[in-house]
Amino acid sequence: MMYHIALLLIAIKIIFIPLYHSTDFEVHRNWLAITHNLSTEQWYYEKTSEWTLDYPPLFAWLEYGLSYIAKYFDPEMIKVQNLNYESQLTIIFQRLSVIILDFLYILSAKSCSNLIGNGKLLVFVLLTTNPGLLMIDHIHFQYNGFLFAFLMFSISNMIQEKHLQAAVLFAVLLNLKHIYLYVAPAYIVYLLRTYCFTVSSTDGVHTAWYSFSMKNVIKLGITVVSVFVISFGPFIKHLPQVISRLFPFKRGLCHAYWAPNFWALYNFGDKLLHHSFKEFGKEVKINEASMTGGLVQEYEHAVLPSIRPSTTFILTLLTMIPALVKLWYLGADRMYRSVSFVRCLTICATCSFMFGWHVHEKAILMILIPLRKTRHALVAAKYRWGRISTRRRTR
Repeated sequence: MMYHIALLLIAIKIIFIPLYHSTDFEVHRNWLAITHNLSTEQWYYEKTSEWTLDYPPLFAWLEYGLSYIAKYFDPEMIKVQNLNYESQLTIIFQRLSVIILDFLYILSAKSCSNLIGNGKLLVFVLLTTNPGLLMIDHIHFQYNGFLFAFLMFSISNMIQEKHLQAAVLFAVLLNLKHIYLYVAPAYIVYLLRTYCFTVSSTDGVHTAWYSFSMKNVIKLGITVVSVFVISFGPFIKHLPQVISRLFPFKRGLCHAYWAPNFWALYNFGDKLLHHSFKEFGKEVKINEASMTGGLVQEYEHAVLPSIRPSTTFILTLLTMIPALVKLWYLGADRMYRSVSFVRCLTICATCSFMFGWHVHEKAILMILIPLRKTRHALVAAKYRWGRISTRRRTR
C-alpha cells in the first residue's frame, strides 16, 4: 500500500512540472553553473547573479554533482552568464531532480512509520503528503523534502537509541542547510543526557553524575567534528568568506515576505506608531517605516528601538531554556524520552521561528513536520490505535 501511495505522489509531482516557480528556481540554476564552471576556491566569491551561493558546502557539492547531469539536458543552463535562463529542458531537469531526490524522503517516512504498530500507514501518509512540502518544493521550487529526509532518518535513529548514527545524520543535515541550527539545542541536550550519561534518571529529577562517560563524549565529538571537517576542509582558507555567506546578517530583521512571528507584530506596531506620529505632527527619526528586504539590505525602525541580531539570539535562547531543562530531566521510560525529544525539537523550532533573525516564512515546515507527523506517530498512533486494537480483540 505504501508503494502505491508513493507512486501516486510521484504522478502528482510530475503534473506539477509546468506550474509556476519562484526566484528560487533561478537560485538553484545559478548554483549549478557556479559549481560546474568555477573552482571550489571561487564558489563563495562569485557574484555575477544577485543569487549568490549561501548554503553550506555539502549542498554545494550536491549542486556540483547535479550539474554534470544537467549539461546533458541543456548545456546552456550551466553557464554562469545565462541569468534567468528557463528553457523547457531546464525546467524539466530541475523539477525531476527534486522528484528523484524525494525518494530519500519517502524512505525516511517509511523508516519513521515502521516504528509504529497498527497506525504506520496513517503515519506514512501524513509524512509524505504534507501540502506545504509539496507546494514549496514542487511549485515554489526547493529541495526541502531531500533535506527533511536527513532529519527524519536522524529522529528515527534517535528513537531507536542509535545515538551516533542520529548525530552523524544531523551533522550532515547542518552541512546541507544550516537553518537546521534552529533545532540543534534539542540534539545537544538529548545526546548529552542519554548518550554521555550511561544511567538514566529513575525519578526524572536527579542526574546520575557518576555515570558520565568521557569515552562517549569523545566518540560523539569525533563523529560530529569529522563531518564538519570533511565538509569545510576544502574551504578552510576561505572560511571567513564562507561564514559571511552563510550568515548574512545585513539582510535585515525580516525577509521580504514577513514570517508571521513576533517581529512581524513588532514591525506592524512600528508602522502604526510612525503613521500616528506623522498624523499628530510629531517628528520621527526617519521618514519611512520599512524593515524588510529579500536581499542584502538593512533598515532602522522609525519609532521603536531597532533590533540587532544579538537581541534575537538572546530572546530565542531564553524562550528555549524551559523546554531544554525539561528535556534534561528525563525518566527511564523509553517512550516518554522519545516523545520528550520530539516535543523539545518542535519547541526549539518554534522559538527560532518566533524570535529569530531574518526568518523565512517557509521555516514553518520545521515546526509542522515534526509536530504533526513524528509526535503524532509516536503518541497518537501507538496509543490510540493500540487501544482500538485491544478493544477489538476483547470483543
